[in-house]
Amino acid sequence: MTGVRARGERVRQFILDRVEQSPNGVAQAVGEKFGISRQAANIHLRRLCDEGILERSGRTRATRYRLAALSRWSRRYKLRTEQAEDVVWARDVRGVLGEFPENAMTIWHYGFTEMFNNAIDHSEAGTVVVSVARTAVNTEMTISDDGCGIFRKIQRALGLLDERHSVLELSKGKLTTDPQYHTGEGIFFTSRMFDGFEILSGDIYFAHEFGSAEDWILERNGGSAGTTVMMKLDNRTTRIAREIFDEYASEDDFGFTKTVVPVRMARYGEDQLISRSQAKRLLARVELFETVLFDFREVETVGPAFIDEMFRVFAMRHPEIELAAVNTNPAIDRTIERARANLKVLQTRLQEEAS
Repeated sequence: MTGVRARGERVRQFILDRVEQSPNGVAQAVGEKFGISRQAANIHLRRLCDEGILERSGRTRATRYRLAALSRWSRRYKLRTEQAEDVVWARDVRGVLGEFPENAMTIWHYGFTEMFNNAIDHSEAGTVVVSVARTAVNTEMTISDDGCGIFRKIQRALGLLDERHSVLELSKGKLTTDPQYHTGEGIFFTSRMFDGFEILSGDIYFAHEFGSAEDWILERNGGSAGTTVMMKLDNRTTRIAREIFDEYASEDDFGFTKTVVPVRMARYGEDQLISRSQAKRLLARVELFETVLFDFREVETVGPAFIDEMFRVFAMRHPEIELAAVNTNPAIDRTIERARANLKVLQTRLQEEAS
């Protein structure tokens, strides 16, 4: 009986994970995975629905399943009164999340307190709403404020031409509009700890998925005021927060010294990356890091002036910074090699003139 029960649990867990990925064709996928009939697969699905773990809609081949919320909680907080993030965490949110392993609870603790504190210190909001929904697979938390909007505030503080540039700056890390009291690390590290991380503000949507080397930025119509942050984490995660910190830290002093810059975010729409001004936009604030990886994913062509500004002009001014390019194509590689060769020629000439 133990073997039968263990197999049944494997089937149930596969179903839950499969439904999380797609609501369609679940019975067929279960049958193919475990070599059982469609009828047997439907028995497992029906039991999960009866237990309130899954919800079903449609009939026959149009049947769709989705994870049911096992618990929901929401509370509105007035930020003009005394609301410290650690107090809200200990008094309300920690208990609502329920029982998690220490590694998962550490991630939730970090993510919640960082995002709630951002709402307190930066949003200029009057209220913030915290919501938590838990399914059999994962837990999702939403923090929404009625403030000025995070992308608009960054644009205003840094004098950027467009709100989309705010997302580029967030992607680099070490961005804060209040450097006296904040390091600018909270959003960067939170976005990389969770399985899913999203920010909606105004007409801009920003998202990062764990394991993905890139961030996503989309424009939407009819965006609302304020900022909404959504964080999702697998209930069974084995991830450890310290590993995320260490990935971007120096081995010497454990400082936040490494960043990955998504090159495609320096362009507007279908514009090609050809100008020095675009490169300067990409290079803003990267002197705060010791190692900078420029990610050329989804970038097919670049202009020589764009690359020259990065790998010759900037590199000449900041020889202490290690610059690297990833996800390039042969044409981009040749352009970078040419810029680096010109840098060596310039360095050699200056050395000769100095001697």
